[in-house]
Amino acid sequence: MDRSLAELLAAAALPAAILPVADGGDGPHINGPHINGIVLDSRRVQRGSLFCCIPGENSDGHDFAEVAVAAGAVALLCEQVLAVPVPQVVVPDARAAMGPLSAAFYGNPSDHLILVGITGTNGKTTTANLLADVLRSAGIPTGVIGTLTGKFTTPEAPDLQEQLADFLAGGVKAVVMEVSSHALALQRVAGCRFALVVFTNLGRDHLDLHGTLERYFAAKASLFQPTLSTKGVANVDDPHGRLLVDTAPIPMTGFSQHDLAGLIVTPTSHRYRWRGEDVRVGIGGAFNAMNSVAAATAAAVLGISNDVIAAGLADASPVPGRFEPVSAGQPFDIIVDFAHTPDGLREVLGAARAALAPGRGSVIVVFGCGGDRDRDKRPEMGAIAAELADFVVVTSDNPRSEDPQSIIDAVLAGVPNDYRERVVSESDRRRAFAAAFQMAKGGDVVVIAGKGHETTQTIGNDVKHFDDREVARTLLADAAKAYPVADDCRGDDR
Repeated sequence: MDRSLAELLAAAALPAAILPVADGGDGPHINGPHINGIVLDSRRVQRGSLFCCIPGENSDGHDFAEVAVAAGAVALLCEQVLAVPVPQVVVPDARAAMGPLSAAFYGNPSDHLILVGITGTNGKTTTANLLADVLRSAGIPTGVIGTLTGKFTTPEAPDLQEQLADFLAGGVKAVVMEVSSHALALQRVAGCRFALVVFTNLGRDHLDLHGTLERYFAAKASLFQPTLSTKGVANVDDPHGRLLVDTAPIPMTGFSQHDLAGLIVTPTSHRYRWRGEDVRVGIGGAFNAMNSVAAATAAAVLGISNDVIAAGLADASPVPGRFEPVSAGQPFDIIVDFAHTPDGLREVLGAARAALAPGRGSVIVVFGCGGDRDRDKRPEMGAIAAELADFVVVTSDNPRSEDPQSIIDAVLAGVPNDYRERVVSESDRRRAFAAAFQMAKGGDVVVIAGKGHETTQTIGNDVKHFDDREVARTLLADAAKAYPVADDCRGDDR
């Protein structure tokens, strides 16, 4: 692709002049240079790039303008005139402008797709993948963008628009994408046009970015505006979802647990009656029934018939790292789940409890909390684990720059004193798994929470391969009881 800068500004409807050099020179250029790519990382600049100078939390793109120009950038999108000899588009908010410019560069691909956005604290990935499978079963070639497909849940605008354009060029007719609160706060989806947006629920998460739950919800709610979206679907069992249905300025449809009847859940599936159809989904956990109902409701709003929806859900693939069973012949169950929020942990532990045979077995949970993230949720998650599990192993998640033990101590601070004898800590995640497996006996359920599908662990600056499912299978195959582990909190009454 190769378009003049003036053409891009016109296509993006950005009322900005093109300044030829830092001091204004001989006045605005009429057309500006031809652009063959849009980037915000100076390391990705190629000859002909438009470099977007985006202020960030840890660095400011304006500081890398000279580096970008030296690497071949032929123009800048910036918030102030810079002393570099290339044309500059100066705007009040470079992030807000980057999305429409990126969309225009790639031919506004969302205008030619059925674009569906899924937002919410928990359930985005499962809902998105279930809906995509339903659309495919209806004969609609469908792509997915989200947690399982890239580094970010929602890519930055230039990468997002490129992915949408690639989908379109490959014959895809619909794209279901997760839309994170980060993406909304950072305007990554500016320039998109959604046919439908879906709200799953709201709980405590990402307050390190948003500060308060109110601002967190405001970021989510911004997706339900006519400038971005045509229609919406929301979980009315959640008070924030009910608020969206009542107040959002686009046509809204609600869904609820009351929409399904006769729910039956096993560790590997759930089934129920919905709109006259028998629905069976190959994912365990009662909370996943709400995700499948969200997908079903969204598909119905898009015009898919109920029988096709039920068939699509029946054929849907399990979602990696979402209530995913791990089996290597052990006499107890192991469930790996991405639950990394208070509500998510509560849901997965409740589902694990429900999976136990009546009057038999224990729930053992292994989990930690991520470093450099919301610290206040740590003791809350410790309290939830103590309340809902019989035995708890607190370990490391992705400590990042924080001391792993300090994170563990913050989690333990939420555990009531009279429960401490049922809790152990082990900062090494692999050894923590081994400790849990040593405790487990026939009929128990071991929940490994927090990382789900992830295949790496970040400790300091070291990013190492670590897949919870793979590690669990290896430990089981290698006879985990040979590992030296933390003291068993279960005692001798096993």
